[in-house]
Amino acid sequence: MISIKPVFGWVLLSALLISCSSNKPSSRYDMDQDKGPDRPVDMSHVPDAVPKVEPRTRAGNKNPYTVLGKTYYLIEDESSYKERGYASWYGEKFHGHDTSNGEVYDMYAMTAAHKTLPIPSYVRVTHLENGRSVVVRVNDRGPFHEGRIIDLSYAAAQRLGISQTGTGPVEVEIVMPGDTPPPPLKPDDRPASQADGVYLQVGAFSSRQSAQALQRKVASATGERVFISEFMAAKALYRVRIGPLANQQAVTRVRARLPEAGVYSSHVVQD
Repeated sequence: MISIKPVFGWVLLSALLISCSSNKPSSRYDMDQDKGPDRPVDMSHVPDAVPKVEPRTRAGNKNPYTVLGKTYYLIEDESSYKERGYASWYGEKFHGHDTSNGEVYDMYAMTAAHKTLPIPSYVRVTHLENGRSVVVRVNDRGPFHEGRIIDLSYAAAQRLGISQTGTGPVEVEIVMPGDTPPPPLKPDDRPASQADGVYLQVGAFSSRQSAQALQRKVASATGERVFISEFMAAKALYRVRIGPLANQQAVTRVRARLPEAGVYSSHVVQD
């Protein structure tokens, strides 16, 4: 048997440790700015996410939760969720690190981060300017930037055509397991700001008392008409809505006042 001298053995052990540690993802805080892959990667072949029934863990659905001093409440019934706003994307800085539900983020998979949808959820995201559409699986929280409603993986962003621009105007619509994903928007579909009967939904509760409490706070903060829309099924649902609002300027103005009522997330609905 050939013996290894202590010094050489230590060098060999150190080399092995360095080699092993280099395979682990570095801290995302080591990277100042997020970015995509170093070389162009064609994501056109990556298929849409396929909605399916999955367990929802407490770890991924803490409710409420607070980020940067703001408290967010999860949507209790996402079956009618539809919202328009701006999408962004995240890539290498978070690639290989844990998402909010403990999964590992893969920027080449069709996933997304959302502030208030249950995890996991599935949504169709449609670019309002070029008509491109993808279905993604929500498995993370974010984006926590004003005016952005969803944070897409690099793969989804490239397929939508926003990987170069960074952000883009989108419509996000829920896709429930077993449902046929809603079709992409037609080119002549009108933006929400031009449609009749535009409302902001600021909450949905199984308790009428909870809905009424939020109704009072929102009405006081905004000075707008706030009402409760009842959805009666196997379990009653009380949706707190503002409106109707005349245009996008009115929507923006009302949203700016919602933090005064402790509301930091809302979505547009049309009746």
